[in-house]
Amino acid sequence: MTQNLPPSMRFIERDWLSANQILFFEDDGSASVVDTGYVKHAALTCALVERMLGGRPLARILNTHLHSDHCGGNAALAQRFGAQIFVPSGSLHLARDWQLEALSFTATGQRCERFLPAGSIHAGQQLTLGSLIWEVYAAAGHDPESIMLFAPSHRILISADALWEDGFGVTFPELSGESGFQEQHEVLERIESLQPTMVIPGHGPIFVDLDLALARARGRLAWLKADPIRNARYALKVLVKFIMLDLEQATEAQLFERLRYAQVFCDASAQADLPPDQALHWSLESLVKAGALARQGDLLISP
Repeated sequence: MTQNLPPSMRFIERDWLSANQILFFEDDGSASVVDTGYVKHAALTCALVERMLGGRPLARILNTHLHSDHCGGNAALAQRFGAQIFVPSGSLHLARDWQLEALSFTATGQRCERFLPAGSIHAGQQLTLGSLIWEVYAAAGHDPESIMLFAPSHRILISADALWEDGFGVTFPELSGESGFQEQHEVLERIESLQPTMVIPGHGPIFVDLDLALARARGRLAWLKADPIRNARYALKVLVKFIMLDLEQATEAQLFERLRYAQVFCDASAQADLPPDQALHWSLESLVKAGALARQGDLLISP
């Protein structure tokens, strides 16, 4: 699919620990990048971006939202290239003050190297990236401050975690008793109204079958909304698997130490009607059964 992108764009597909990157070549000879992956792979992100740059200076880093898998390479890229960082407007003060709990890093048991944003991006704004005009849209649901970017001239959507080819990101607000399902529904409605012919998601490959992706996302949303415990259990497995992708191997006791005070994990455990230690055990057993983790004695291993 990358061959169908405009000449001024490059796509770097990553994995479930580091979000994808989208690189833009600007008319002034510089470049911009959207999202930067997880801190564990920051050196790899720098190497991948540098190879794509081909000697161009990286001037701007833009984040769709400030979850650790989307902004964990910010500090390394800014230090390596001197790029300025721009974040969604609702997260600007949190990042500048480095409020770890509100930024969700501590709350999810995840890591992120501190970075200092130079400015913000807000819904309703228009940005020029790669010689194209991009409209900024709010994309609450997965994260209240998340944004999407849409280029009307080419009908390309950068959807972040609002829409993947096979679903969307965890509706985290619902875990703490706030609204997230309705916002996710509204984001899917917005995406359908835009009618992109190409979607660049935060995770997974570029896709073009919008109707199929929306049908899958709406089906999943209805399934989760019908029983909040399902959403909580899904979130528990995602949180635990993410930590295991970070650690690669750990004992159950080590994982519990990492997550026992993480507020999002505790909220999801409570909503699943399980004490945190039992919630962790249930998550691990489910992931092992699904083949997403393996056991070797007391050691859990992420394939």
